[in-house]
Amino acid sequence: MTHVVTQSCCNDASCVHACPVNCIHPTPDEPDFATSEMLYIDPASCVDCGACITACPVGAIVPHGALDDARRPFLTINADFYRRPRPPAPILAPVSEPLRVRPRPEPPRVAIVGSGPAAMYAADELLTCPGARVDVYERLPFPYGLARTGVAPDHRSTRQIAEQFDTIARQDGFRLHTGVEVGRDVTHDDLLARHHAVLYAVGAASDRRLDVPGASLAATATEFVAWYNGHPDHADRAFDLAHRRAVIVGNGNVALDVARILTTDPDVLADTDIARPALEALRASRVEEVVVAGRRGPAQSAFTLSELVGLLSVPGVDVTVPAEDLESAANEDGGALPLLRTLAERGSGARRRIVLRYLLTPERILGDARATGVEFARNELALAEGTVRAVPTGERESVDAGLVLTSIGYRGRPVPGLPFDDATGTVPNRLGRVVDPASGDPVPGVYVAGWIKRGPTGFIGTNKTCARETVRALIEDYNNDRLPAPHLTR
Repeated sequence: MTHVVTQSCCNDASCVHACPVNCIHPTPDEPDFATSEMLYIDPASCVDCGACITACPVGAIVPHGALDDARRPFLTINADFYRRPRPPAPILAPVSEPLRVRPRPEPPRVAIVGSGPAAMYAADELLTCPGARVDVYERLPFPYGLARTGVAPDHRSTRQIAEQFDTIARQDGFRLHTGVEVGRDVTHDDLLARHHAVLYAVGAASDRRLDVPGASLAATATEFVAWYNGHPDHADRAFDLAHRRAVIVGNGNVALDVARILTTDPDVLADTDIARPALEALRASRVEEVVVAGRRGPAQSAFTLSELVGLLSVPGVDVTVPAEDLESAANEDGGALPLLRTLAERGSGARRRIVLRYLLTPERILGDARATGVEFARNELALAEGTVRAVPTGERESVDAGLVLTSIGYRGRPVPGLPFDDATGTVPNRLGRVVDPASGDPVPGVYVAGWIKRGPTGFIGTNKTCARETVRALIEDYNNDRLPAPHLTR
C-alpha cells in the first residue's frame, strides 16, 4: 500500500526528512521544490511505513486505501509525477544547517511586522538562536494573516497550519502584539531603537484592479473572501446575491474558492468557521450558476490541480467546461487537462453549477448603479517570443450576472519609510536585505520576507524557504556587527 499527498504542500518538508527511502519529491535541494504546488510520493518506492503521515503538520498524507471518492484522483496525480523525466534524485535530502550565532553582549532581538506565514516561519527560524527574542506586531486583533482570513472556511486541512503557528508562538522568546499598527501606534524608528533589526512580512495587501469601463461596479474576490471569513475591515460589506448568475474574472485558486462557497449548500458551510452574517446572506442567495472566466486557455489555468479536485467533490454542484473552450488545448496534455476534458458539458441536473470558461478578456462591466453583466472579448492563443499570449479575435460575448468579482491577483503596498518598486509591488531587496535603489546599498537593520519581498507567488509553505533565506541574511549581518545594538529597553 502506498501513501498519497492530497493537497497543496505547506513546504514544511518534515515528511521528506522523515521518509527512510527518499520517495517524496521534490526535496528541498531539488530545483522545483520552491515552485511545485505540492509534493508527490513515488508509489514504486513507498514502503508503507507511515513516517510521513506522522511528520506532516497539516494532515495532507493518507494511505491510498483510505482515500474517499473525492480524493481518489490524487492517487493518479502522485503516480503521474514520476512518469515524467526527472533529474537524478539525491541519496538523502540534506537538512539545513542550524543558524550559527556569534556570541555578542546581547542575543538577537528582532521585530517582525505582520503575523502571516512568512512572519511566523521567520520567527521560528530566529528562535533557534540561543536567547533570541522576537516581537511580532499585527494590525488586526488576531494573528496569522491570510492563513486565517484568506483560506476558505471549508478547507479545514489547510487551516490546520494555524496549529503549527500556535506551536511557534508558544516558544520562549516570542511575543505577539495584536491590534498594533506600525506607523500609527508605533513607528519604524521606535522598533529599530528597541531591536537589532526590523523584518517586514506585510504581504501584498491590495488587489490588482481591472482597468475597464464600469470596473467600479465589480468587487474583488479578495474582499468577498475577507467578508465570509469575518475580517474586521469587511464585516459590514454587502454583496448582491439576488441574481441567478455570478461571474468571477480570473481563474486562480481564490476564484475557485469563491465559486465553491457561492454554490455550496449553506447547511454544509454551517459546520465551518464561516462568518455568521455571511452564512445568513448565503442562505438567502439566489445564485445558481457561477461563471469563472480565464483570459487564456485551459492549459494555462491558474488554479492548482488539487484545488480543482476539491471543487469536484462539492455535493449537489456540477462543474462543467464548454467543449469548444477546450479546443485550444487539443494537442496538449498534462496538468489539469485530462480532468478538464472529463468535465466537457458534464451535468447531472444539479440545481447549482460552476462553469469554467476560457479565452475571455473582460472589456466592460455592464450596468449603471450596479453590475448587470460583463462584456468579454473572445481570444485565441498565439505564440510570441516563446510565450503563449491571448490575442483578441474581434468577437464579443456578453454574460448576464448580478454579481461580478475580479480575481486577478494581489499587489503589495508601499511601506512607510521603505523604498518601493511600483512596477513589481515589492520592496527592493537582495536575499531579504532591503536596499536603497539609488545606491544599491543595504538599508541597515531592515529586512523583508514573503510577498512584499518576492511578489504574490507560491503557496503557504513557499514562505518557509523565503523566510529562512531572509533570516540567514539577518543573522549573518548580526554576526558581522552590521546591526547596532538596541539602545532602548522594551
